[in-house]
Amino acid sequence: MSLHIGDIAPDFTAETTEGKINFYDYIDGKWAVLFSHPKNFTPVCTTELGYTAYLKPQFEARGVKVLGLSVDKLESHEPWSKDIEETQGTALNFPLIADTDRTVATLYDMIHPNASDTVTVRSVFIVGPDKKIKLIITYPQSAGRNVDELLRVIDSLQLTAGYSVSTPVDWKDGEDVIIVPAVSDEDAKQKFPKGWKAIKPYLRVTPQPNK
Repeated sequence: MSLHIGDIAPDFTAETTEGKINFYDYIDGKWAVLFSHPKNFTPVCTTELGYTAYLKPQFEARGVKVLGLSVDKLESHEPWSKDIEETQGTALNFPLIADTDRTVATLYDMIHPNASDTVTVRSVFIVGPDKKIKLIITYPQSAGRNVDELLRVIDSLQLTAGYSVSTPVDWKDGEDVIIVPAVSDEDAKQKFPKGWKAIKPYLRVTPQPNK
């Protein structure tokens, strides 16, 4: 069964490079990023894990827990971690699941039968503190992920969760946002004291409210 945005993220318990982890206990009311890797010792995954480890302080600053997944055995995670540190300059600093029986991969529909009946595609799930899935991105095995984009969209998700706004194309933290159409002009006067520019009645642009 495939998962959708708004669904409750399935709970699981798994062995990782940082010991046995229960997913719900691990995120513990925080935001989380769960992302899969087809297998160990693959070149694109090596670059992704290294860069994610490099950016871990930025995830932490946003209150986000990071968790990776590979279908290979835990014993091979350690030598791969050494390769990641050697080639990417940053040691693995977040848990990497050893999903050898594909339990988590199956729960999150990470297996892509058209490519392989055993290997995961490059899936990304962002989960909110309410344990609901806020974003799903699936990449083919050949395309590396944009980790900076994950940080950008987390900024958007966290902002829009607290305010009646949406973020426009290519938005970055600190830039103007859009007042959602469901908010009337009268209510907007209370919610957005900095005012707004009405480009169209349905397109009202206002300064980011939490800045």
